Amino acid sequence: MTLADRMLTPHERAARLGADQLRQLVGLVDHDDAADPFPVVGVDAVVFACGNATQSAQYFVATWGMTLVAYAGPETGSRDHKSFVLEAGSVRFVLEGAVDPASPLADHHRRHGDGVTDLALEVLDVDRCVAHARAHGATVLLEPHDEADEFGVVRVAALATYGSTRHTLVDRSRYDGPYRPGFVARRSGFVSRPGVPVPLFQALDHAVGNVEMGRMDHWVRFYNEVMGFTNMAEFVGDDIATEYSALMSKVVANGNHRVKFPLNEPAVGRRRSQIDEYLQFYGEPGCQHLALATADILGAVDALRAAGVEFLDTPDAYYDDPQLRARIGAVRVPVDDLKRRGVLVDRDEDGYLLQIFTKPLGDRPTVFFELIERHGSLGFGKGNFRALFESIEREQAARGNL
Repeated sequence: MTLADRMLTPHERAARLGADQLRQLVGLVDHDDAADPFPVVGVDAVVFACGNATQSAQYFVATWGMTLVAYAGPETGSRDHKSFVLEAGSVRFVLEGAVDPASPLADHHRRHGDGVTDLALEVLDVDRCVAHARAHGATVLLEPHDEADEFGVVRVAALATYGSTRHTLVDRSRYDGPYRPGFVARRSGFVSRPGVPVPLFQALDHAVGNVEMGRMDHWVRFYNEVMGFTNMAEFVGDDIATEYSALMSKVVANGNHRVKFPLNEPAVGRRRSQIDEYLQFYGEPGCQHLALATADILGAVDALRAAGVEFLDTPDAYYDDPQLRARIGAVRVPVDDLKRRGVLVDRDEDGYLLQIFTKPLGDRPTVFFELIERHGSLGFGKGNFRALFESIEREQAARGNL
């Protein structure tokens, strides 16, 4: 058994995802955690604050093909809020909404709108991770403690990161319940449309954080020093600029590359970048987008479009450029099939990837999703940056925010 096989989480095994599949989906690599000062297994959950978690849960079930698995609310002892736990493959979303107007969730939503509050990480040893983080200057929001019920014990703690985002650290090795103590199993009565592939995505490839100008390197050092993450990629200057706007980005990753966090900051340009727009409308640094790894991006895009999801448009010139076809070589589907759906393609020394981006999912121009299908490539679509950002700028201009 390889190191990667031994590092599979029970959640991934339950989703029938093996190491080979995760290598293709998210670029998983072998990693010996024995020498890792902050051994992260993977992303445990992405937690959202929602204006209406009840309706948001239905949206993700009916539109994104996720499965409702657990619930907490006033009926289970959570007096001021409701929480819905949704899964697709190894991805877990937790949608939280205020019941009591005095709930901190209500105030958070008023200031920021719908958005990610917590990128929870599954770790091998909560206490060891917190001790290392504290020694390297991290702010500990929640001290290590046990939560228990009839299904076992979960050990948790929490660290602060950019903005009001946090990383809850979770060790669920002694727990066999639907999610965490305080939650009960819950299922949705929704019936999927015939022929829709479920799930539409199988893993979380990366989660992008937007921070203020001049703060990207600070947070890169935070992940390097506090969590032992390594620098995986860097995009600056012409790599990531258009005629009007620019930004800078660096990517940090844990040892097995199951957790990848690109960090963006705005750069000086003629007009306002997408990062500037996000910071204005979210009100502080935060998680801008989630990249969802899929084994069939064409099938997923077709199903999502049929359900009403809007994607960024890509001009025909992108696909008709002979340099594109020369650069990408042979891919698993004809370029004309990608063109009909607006799917972007990029190749690097390791292989190629297919990707597409939604428009903002909520009322504010903040959070959006990416679908990504990897075929050997460990990159992030560098060859598509200009086309992508020009498409985003067209949307910004339509909103009056460029």
